[in-house]
Amino acid sequence: MIAPLFALLIAATPPGIAGNWVTQDRSAIVRVGDCGGTICGRIVQILRRGAPTGDIHNPDPAQRRRPLVGIAVLSGFTAQGAGATGGRAYDPESGRSYRSYLSLNDDGTLKVTGCVAFFCRSQTWTRAR
Repeated sequence: MIAPLFALLIAATPPGIAGNWVTQDRSAIVRVGDCGGTICGRIVQILRRGAPTGDIHNPDPAQRRRPLVGIAVLSGFTAQGAGATGGRAYDPESGRSYRSYLSLNDDGTLKVTGCVAFFCRSQTWTRAR
């Protein structure tokens, strides 16, 4: 009974987007995978020397002391084809969250798109080695 449930959880994240990704500005590594039935991405490593290690720009003052390593910067995504939709992307540098979707590019990079109303902006993340 547990094995089929585990197989369903693994299948929830398209294999192409699962794994560790280096952000476009090379400031962090984000691990994308299953988070209890949805797809999320959590910071697993800060790469930029001297960068803040806390969530200092969070709009909630109570959250500003939490460490960046471990926080979900991608949350609530649903698998769709080789990508994922319906999620939110959190930008710790601004403290803002955006409606977002993920798609795998032909070259194996991950396109992370965040939108406000009809205006969208994308970043290209590369797979971490």
